[in-house]
Amino acid sequence: MSRQVWKGSTLLNPEPPVLVSCGTLEKPNLITVGWCGTICTQPSMVSISVRPERFSHHLIRESGEFVINLPTESLVRAVDWCGVKSGRDVDKFAAMHLTAEPAAKVGTALLAESPVNLECKVTQVIPLGSHDLFLAEVVAVDVDERLLDENGKLCLGKAKLIVYSHGDYLALGRKLGSFGYSVRKKKRK
Repeated sequence: MSRQVWKGSTLLNPEPPVLVSCGTLEKPNLITVGWCGTICTQPSMVSISVRPERFSHHLIRESGEFVINLPTESLVRAVDWCGVKSGRDVDKFAAMHLTAEPAAKVGTALLAESPVNLECKVTQVIPLGSHDLFLAEVVAVDVDERLLDENGKLCLGKAKLIVYSHGDYLALGRKLGSFGYSVRKKKRK
């Protein structure tokens, strides 16, 4: 295999594009965030990175709250559109015909069309350069009951979530294995 060496870049792909809702219930906003991740199990914590000049940055910084809304294949147009339009200029919920619903534990809205919503409270803001990193505790998770099986287990594959990779939005593909399958002992017949 022949390789080229490039300068350092943010080419960690694919990544989950998420729709982050912020602002007030009366005037909610959405921003598409590509840089989002899980950072801790106990307490449950996530991070998002947002440029300080973005309209949503000051909304999140002022309130100390946001909701990460996981987008589906049917939301891919809204994901793209909300990433290139500013909430300073347009009501993104209205323009995309989306529904803002009150969250259970935070004072901003969640996206009703998203099957999974992570309600977050900011614990720390770290300036990094072009972006500020918002560390947040996940204080509630709202899950569409249609994603649960008869035993109450979450079946996220039913959600038809999307990923973003090097400029393209992609549907998730086929299942390749389950956590721990490589070390699981085979059942005897």
